[in-house]
Amino acid sequence: MATLVFDIETSALSLEHFDETQLEYLFREANLILDPLAQETRKGEISRQLNLSPFTAQAVCVAMLNAESSRGQVLYLADDYEIDPADSGAVEFVPCADESEILTAFWDVARHYEGIITFNGRGFDVPFLYLRSALLNVPISRKDWLGYRYQSEPHCDLAEQLTFYGVSGREGAARRFNLDFYCRAFGIPSPKAFGVTGMDINKMVSDGRFREIAEYCLRDVQATVLLHKFWKERLAGIR
Repeated sequence: MATLVFDIETSALSLEHFDETQLEYLFREANLILDPLAQETRKGEISRQLNLSPFTAQAVCVAMLNAESSRGQVLYLADDYEIDPADSGAVEFVPCADESEILTAFWDVARHYEGIITFNGRGFDVPFLYLRSALLNVPISRKDWLGYRYQSEPHCDLAEQLTFYGVSGREGAARRFNLDFYCRAFGIPSPKAFGVTGMDINKMVSDGRFREIAEYCLRDVQATVLLHKFWKERLAGIR
């Protein structure tokens, strides 16, 4: 079965994108705080969380690898839309003019795969891509990736598998950690080793550091591939 491993990076939309009613809704909690300093602090916290919702953020990068061949593509928002001839290896970096182009290219690739592997894809990446595609009227080629939660096909979400579908809650033996923590525990090179995290993406977009975002997203996917290998060899099949 052809399997696609992917990850996305998102960036908050400019506040200018929203009308007054939407802004009032987004910052309503902060506006109720009377202390000016505390209010601004809370507004800053809310602003930093906007990149987590498809209604307040956009996809700026999707990195994809074939689980079997490790060949793939990284689709990313960029100012320069020319493909670098140096990017002729197993992974092709494809600069895109806008989010619609990223999503269209992604769904074109996705139609050729029967299964997917993600880390927290059921909780974040997949619903984000579905909703952003709907908002931008980009046709979705695979609509079965949420499916039945308690299975690993067609979607193997390692965040679900390594917590046995949340069996322990927040504090038990199978409590959930982030990808970086799991990688370090299993001896996998951490995608955060180069000093970039998801919290940096908004600033990197504003600075025009698009290629760095693409390389970081690819490292996440490469780490997911290795983590899946450990899961498949040592844990797959546990009920």
